[in-house]
Amino acid sequence: MYSSIVDFIHKLYMTEETVPLHVPLFIGNEKKYLNECIDSTYVSSVGKFVDRFEEMVADYTGAKKAVVCVSGTNALHMAMMLVGVERDDEVLTQALTFIATCNAISYIGGHPVFIDVDKETLGLSPNAVKAWLIKNAEVRGGECFNKNTGRRVKCCVPMHTFGHPVKIDELVEVCNEYHIELVEDAAESIGSFYKGRHTGTFGKIGAISFNGNKTITTGGGGMLLFQDEELGKFAKHLTTQAKVPHRWEFVHDHIGYNYRMPNINAALGCAQIENLERYVENKRETAKKYQEFFSHIPEIEFFIEPADCRSNYWLNAIILKDRKAQQAFLEYTNDHGVMTRPVWELMNRLEMFEEYETDGLKNTKWLADRIVNIPSSVIK
Repeated sequence: MYSSIVDFIHKLYMTEETVPLHVPLFIGNEKKYLNECIDSTYVSSVGKFVDRFEEMVADYTGAKKAVVCVSGTNALHMAMMLVGVERDDEVLTQALTFIATCNAISYIGGHPVFIDVDKETLGLSPNAVKAWLIKNAEVRGGECFNKNTGRRVKCCVPMHTFGHPVKIDELVEVCNEYHIELVEDAAESIGSFYKGRHTGTFGKIGAISFNGNKTITTGGGGMLLFQDEELGKFAKHLTTQAKVPHRWEFVHDHIGYNYRMPNINAALGCAQIENLERYVENKRETAKKYQEFFSHIPEIEFFIEPADCRSNYWLNAIILKDRKAQQAFLEYTNDHGVMTRPVWELMNRLEMFEEYETDGLKNTKWLADRIVNIPSSVIK
């Protein structure tokens, strides 16, 4: 069975060489824009491509304002600060996520609380969040507090896992009821829509990543999405060292951050987003081929986009019957020229986060023992 899977993937990607998990594709104006950027000498944080890329992302996602950052992690850090997360606040999130989510919480001195995911989305479960809040939280003076720790529960950060949207409208409803701010970790979901609306535009702020392994890339980079244009303008100010505009003086009016994406990275992003729809449609077609292939293998389930979603299928995922099968599949495929990976180590199992509260994480643990990511690059 595993041999037939390896053969299928090699044929799908038309190579006998090792098939990587996900690589970038440069087929448009990348070299042209990079040369323009170099010729202009504006290769750092000022230049036309920075503004153009922000406008293009805002237009594509439907955000009122988009602000570039050096990385998706920086964007998450800034987003949580902007919604008011402070030291010793608690942040509801999922343990099934990339470590950037929890690193950003930690930069502020916050405390993650790990809540279970839904099996059908791989993302934070609105029902699990509501159940935890009913049991553990109370609203006092317009703010939410954990009755057990006394800490303020300030923010909720769901992550759209592998580009598949969570039930974000339901999470918004729960957060509003308990006076909790919602920040979307949309790092992996550029090109993904929930009920016709782009991920990252439901919460107060959304954060996207343009790392080298994402659907489109700027080499390294991120983006903040805002529906509040004034808050977006303030974010732009803070991420550029909070420098007050002046022809020659250096005056700063807040503690600022050097989170500016260089113009040369933005030039790459402008070229990449011009082909985003082509890439997403290509990846969705690949997902259909995988779905058809795995429909004939009852021992393995191919994960399909949740209801009411149009997913970018950033990383395709399969679900095996148990951890033994997962490990055997990982060993065989990686030994035979197909790069596969398990989901990230659960955050609550890492030394830095193992003492933080969880709700038991029943679905999370079940999925961690079974998920495998398979090659997902755009097929040329």
